[in-house]
Amino acid sequence: MPISLKRQVYDQCVLPTMTYGCQTWSLTKATTQKLRVAQRAMERKILRIKLADRVKCSEIRKRTQIQDIVDFVAKQKWKWAGHVARLKDNRWTLRVTEWQPRNGKRSRGRQARRWRDDIVKTKGNTWSRDARDRDEWRRDAEGYILQWMDRAS
Repeated sequence: MPISLKRQVYDQCVLPTMTYGCQTWSLTKATTQKLRVAQRAMERKILRIKLADRVKCSEIRKRTQIQDIVDFVAKQKWKWAGHVARLKDNRWTLRVTEWQPRNGKRSRGRQARRWRDDIVKTKGNTWSRDARDRDEWRRDAEGYILQWMDRAS
């Protein structure tokens, strides 16, 4: 089977299946690492390359020309955040996103990563207000995605 057909199957079947519901994930370094390892393993299978062959990941990516999975997940999450922020009615998705605990405190120790922490880090606490301007939100998407590309390096 030619690589172009394998790439098409990967893009249309495997990638959407692996990232189903990724818009709601809290992206952590561990999660992104697991996704990248799985993707590299699949790319090696596509090209029939073994780990013992010691081919660099960048070379494999050039040959397969498959989109980076973390890049895809970051794009989906950014789109979903904009969609949620633009909701006008009082749906549960918007209420859950803006929900704060009653006592206003989180538990002791290292805090678990929340869904909106990534977006707040990129855009600030006014991200939901900024997302209402669709054109500006789309322009800011590149910075958010680059943030995840930098973390991988």
